[in-house]
Amino acid sequence: MRVLVTEDDENLRVAVAAALRGAGFALDTAADLPQADEALAVNDYDCVVFDRMLPAGDALGYVERRRQAGWGVPVLFLTARDAVHDRIAGLTWGDDYLVKPFAVAELVARVRSLCRRGDLPAPSVVRWQDLEVDTGGHEARRGDTPLRLTRKEFIVLERLVAAAGNAVGRAELIAAAWDEFVPPASNVLDVVIAQLRRKLGPPPVLHTVRGVGYVLREPSG
Repeated sequence: MRVLVTEDDENLRVAVAAALRGAGFALDTAADLPQADEALAVNDYDCVVFDRMLPAGDALGYVERRRQAGWGVPVLFLTARDAVHDRIAGLTWGDDYLVKPFAVAELVARVRSLCRRGDLPAPSVVRWQDLEVDTGGHEARRGDTPLRLTRKEFIVLERLVAAAGNAVGRAELIAAAWDEFVPPASNVLDVVIAQLRRKLGPPPVLHTVRGVGYVLREPSG
């Protein structure tokens, strides 16, 4: 399950991120609304945690605008504002509301509960263009050609195929194939990506999104 935490207090952001990663979540963080908006544009999340008052404004208004456009990702608000009308507003546009100071263990439990709301069984076979990944049989193909993949190559390819042409962050791929203790800057992922590109063959479909991660794109021409 992937979570985005938007919090401008660095100490709190780091503490929450560590707790959620320790609980097994893949995690991205943002310090303000523009960073959160950028992350939401390129990634899919099972839950988003917003501090209410951020440098660019109240996150409540941001979530309200996205909700009116049909956005349905579960949202948990963090805030020191505990008046009844604030709680009502938060629960009108969000899904949960946690008042500061809070117990980090409670935050983790609430995030897990929100993620489960949209937790549907994943298909055993995922496809994108001519790529097919069978998670049940641990097999992968490109067209009619079977792909002989290592375990980590298989996991990375499965995440990319499941993203259906959307970019997948380095941190998510590393957390899926290794663990949260491998830093995003490590070259272990680069090695696997290079191996996957070679095994996928031409025309190339696996591309780098600078500053983000990797994406599958249709061959040009």
